Amino acid sequence: MKNFIKTVIKKTIFIVALSVFTLTLSAQESSEQAFEKAKKEITETFGTFPSWFDAFPKYALPGAWQAFKELGKPGSIDQKNRELIGLAVASQIPCTYCVYYHTVLAKALGATDEEIKEAIAQGANVRHWSTVIHGSQIELEEFKKEFQEVMKYMEEKSKAK
Repeated sequence: MKNFIKTVIKKTIFIVALSVFTLTLSAQESSEQAFEKAKKEITETFGTFPSWFDAFPKYALPGAWQAFKELGKPGSIDQKNRELIGLAVASQIPCTYCVYYHTVLAKALGATDEEIKEAIAQGANVRHWSTVIHGSQIELEEFKKEFQEVMKYMEEKSKAK
């Protein structure tokens, strides 16, 4: 009886191990297929497979490409303003690559030199006040309360005009 139980256990372990191995191979093939599909779409979109996509892990590229495409679709913020926002953020990270990318795209979408300057200045202004407020260790709840008072005052002032 002991030998029978040992044999059943060995066979069960073998079947489980084989199943795991098969599932792993299947997942790898599926992952490779998803990578190849994403790579093909990227190449068709850009006329090349840019190095910044090639630098991404193969298994994660399909998801990153999907997010890239989704955020590139028309939304409530027009594309030119999205690029200006991207430029403002990139200027503050700072990321030379992203500054170049968002500047070129913003200009291609009709952004003027003044809009480019303004986006960068807005990013700098946010960074400046963030530095002041954080460095001064102003409590968030105090800040919110004060800001609500400011908004109420400004609203009343605008109604008086």
